[in-house]
Amino acid sequence: MNIFAKTKKVGLLGWPLGHSLSPIMHNAAFAACGLDYVYLPLATPPELLGDAIAGLKALGFAGVNITIPHKVAILNYLDAIDESAQLVGAVNTIQFKDGRLIGHNTDAGGYVGALRLAGVDVTGKHAVILGAGGAARAVIAGLIGANIASVTVGARDLEKAAAIAALFSVGTPVSGVRWDSQAFSAALLKANIIINTTPLGMYPDLLSQPPIPWEVVPLSAVISDLVYNPSMTPFMTEGVRRGHMVVGGEGMLLEQGALAFELWTGCEAPRDVMRQALLSSLGK
Repeated sequence: MNIFAKTKKVGLLGWPLGHSLSPIMHNAAFAACGLDYVYLPLATPPELLGDAIAGLKALGFAGVNITIPHKVAILNYLDAIDESAQLVGAVNTIQFKDGRLIGHNTDAGGYVGALRLAGVDVTGKHAVILGAGGAARAVIAGLIGANIASVTVGARDLEKAAAIAALFSVGTPVSGVRWDSQAFSAALLKANIIINTTPLGMYPDLLSQPPIPWEVVPLSAVISDLVYNPSMTPFMTEGVRRGHMVVGGEGMLLEQGALAFELWTGCEAPRDVMRQALLSSLGK
């Protein structure tokens, strides 16, 4: 890859960034399309987020992705957010356009798109979500848009779970509970899909997984994990061991990345190239 003064720069803001495959996926896409862009990992501690944004503006970046733990805090530094980001209350993609920073959320559409590619239809179904951060907000928004029947958010902190449920208080029933409560077990009993939106099981923490009472989970429930490195998390491994269908995080990474690529470049994303880059990096 040749990088010149005129090369357009995009990247990923998060902390830490050791696990990210986004640079590999996007740089493969830029090369395939003949675009003079480069995607850079930009490890940014939370206390330096404002300084980082000012620096990216000064350096003429075309855009960035935002990941854990900045997806909500980044709202304080933007000039505008689109409808997707308003609905989710979190941003994962920024366009630097005419001196303005415009926030988007491609996670919501990316997650539902990944489920559809895996053959999972959530219309009229019941979902249980593990975690109450920015990723959980995006998943809930995507599920509601796909006509899910109900969503239960389980987290360590009841206040956080209840707060995220309150953001979606109109229309589809969304409730927040502690994941060690009777209400959480009751929700699992009728779950059609269980989704881990926490970083538990993400590299390098390869032994952790969300605490759920597997004995109450219906065998028909789909086990879904947003973590993509490793491609088979402890949560998914346990699901397979118990006979569940599992869906990993690489599909969402691909779909949300393709949507971000199209925002930055105005070109159709080469999804096959991006998918192959991801699978190669994951050893598949």
